[in-house]
Amino acid sequence: QVQLVESGGGLVQAGDSLRLSCRTSGRTVGSTAMGWFRQVPGKERESAAAITTQGGTDYADAVKGRFTVSRDNTKNTLYLQMNSLKPEDTARYYCAAQAQAYTYVLNITTNYFYWGQGTQVTVSS
Repeated sequence: QVQLVESGGGLVQAGDSLRLSCRTSGRTVGSTAMGWFRQVPGKERESAAAITTQGGTDYADAVKGRFTVSRDNTKNTLYLQMNSLKPEDTARYYCAAQAQAYTYVLNITTNYFYWGQGTQVTVSS
C-alpha cells in the first residue's frame, strides 16, 4: 500500500523559512515524478514544485527562486525547502506522485495518482 505522509508545516512570519518533508512507503521516491501542490480554501489546487526521475525540477513562477524541491532516495523522502516566505504562500501543501515511470506534464494535478493528506503552512505578515 502506497502512503505519502507530509510533515514540517507550521506558523511562521514573513521572511522565515520552512522545510516540508514527504515520507513515502510502498514505493520508491525516485521511481516516478513527484510534486508539491498547494491549496487555499475556495481555490483550485495548484502546483508549486516538482521533480522528475532524472532530477529535473519545475517551479511555479510564484515560488521560483525561493523554493527548492529535492529528494533523498536513501530516506525515501521528498522535500520542499521554502525560503523568504510570504503571506501569499499560506496554504495547505500536498505531496503527490505520478503512477508511471514516464513523466507526464508536471504541473497538472490530474497527472498525479498518489496524494498525501497535506500539511498546513501559515505565513503571517
